[in-house]
Amino acid sequence: MSPKTNYTPLRLAILLLSAAVVLVTGCTSGSMLNTTTSSTTGPVFVVGTDAPLASVTSFAAQIKSVELTDGSGNTASLISGTPTVDFARYNGLQSLLDMNDVPVGTYTSVSITLGTATIGYLNTTTPPPSITSKAATLTTSTVNITLNNPLVVTHAGAPVGLRMDFDLAQSIQVDSGGNITGTVNPTFDVRTVARTDNGGYIDEFVAGVVSVNAGGQSFVVQGPHGEQFTISVNGQTEWDGNASLSTLNTSSIVQVSGQLDPADQTLDADEVAVLSDNGFYASGQITYVNPPTGAATSFDLYVRGLLPTNTGVQLGQIAQVNLTGSEIFSIYWMHNPFTQFLFNSSGLVAGQHVAIGGPATGAANPNAVTVNRVSLRNWGFNGTVVAGSQNTSNGTFQMTVNGFAGVLIPETVTVYLGAHSDFRYGLGKFGDLTDGAKVRVVGLLLKNPTSGQVVLLARHVDGPNFTDFSTFSF
Repeated sequence: MSPKTNYTPLRLAILLLSAAVVLVTGCTSGSMLNTTTSSTTGPVFVVGTDAPLASVTSFAAQIKSVELTDGSGNTASLISGTPTVDFARYNGLQSLLDMNDVPVGTYTSVSITLGTATIGYLNTTTPPPSITSKAATLTTSTVNITLNNPLVVTHAGAPVGLRMDFDLAQSIQVDSGGNITGTVNPTFDVRTVARTDNGGYIDEFVAGVVSVNAGGQSFVVQGPHGEQFTISVNGQTEWDGNASLSTLNTSSIVQVSGQLDPADQTLDADEVAVLSDNGFYASGQITYVNPPTGAATSFDLYVRGLLPTNTGVQLGQIAQVNLTGSEIFSIYWMHNPFTQFLFNSSGLVAGQHVAIGGPATGAANPNAVTVNRVSLRNWGFNGTVVAGSQNTSNGTFQMTVNGFAGVLIPETVTVYLGAHSDFRYGLGKFGDLTDGAKVRVVGLLLKNPTSGQVVLLARHVDGPNFTDFSTFSF
């Protein structure tokens, strides 16, 4: 029996920005279905983001095709191959998925075709929590959507994009008791966007390093679906863990944040973190810490991201990570002496989104994974503002977390805002936070080393408009 679920929207947002010059190394016109007569093309890149759904840990579906159609019936493909994407992997963060050449023109509709899919959910009836999965039955495999605002791809014009949100809350069907049936009725929300919109920034892209061009201040990476991208760095690029361009090698797995350059379509990196220098990486949410207090000797990790995929660790399953005390702990986007004080083996807590890295040989047994690095990363936490908790002078408020993370974090969390925190999607300032308001806080979940209470350092605070799109149900 599937667990009863209190639904909050879970969406995969795919942003497609057209531009003038091809970025992707290894991106060829052979990967593109194209019946247009135009010989002029501009690349289109695909970014993903989503939000959590209570108890549901994953909705992994094969994307067989995403095709644009113009007014004359000509089509252009936006996806290379048939990648399988976990629609619950990202939350409040943009990640680069793919990029292809697209003929210039005005596209009026999009068609999305899905293949096989599975639903995973968290079973918390016994400690530690376990994952149960079931095959999904799609009511339709292809969804055709007419764009309210056509997507205009120009060779020399400013990049434009298409944001497509997969609404899992409306898509996953439940019975009269609220139990997941396994039936999925694909529901998409769609709108066109400009490159300068919030969706144009790449918060999180994880890939393996292919080559390094020290003289050109760049390096080439290969993403999880085999695509290659060029990453440019400069004097303003921040590096985590004392890494640098010279320390990268073909065994390095990195996380990159930045924005596509409008001139040459490389990804200009604001931040680069080395997640592994031994060829293995996994990421996801901590579901269990042993022991729960003091220095942890192990923790359970629900695996959402994985490179390579041929070790004993599996996507959508829980792996036990053993700690020896020699691991390097770090926090993405935080470079100061307090990092080790805030996040270490005693600072692990269920609900944190972390990346682990080490030798692939140490990941052969999913029940005894050994690593060299543990990195705390941003994640989006959905919840409601606790009445009367807003403190303007301190820049704090409290929230009750719901969704999948709420299953792991039953207590009220204090949210701290800093100089670099911002408000998005219907919120403009701290004063817009009202009692009981539904919010999504994208940030770092930490255990207060003094009190032991869980706190959240906010990077973004999203209002109700992050789910406010026109919905097309099929």
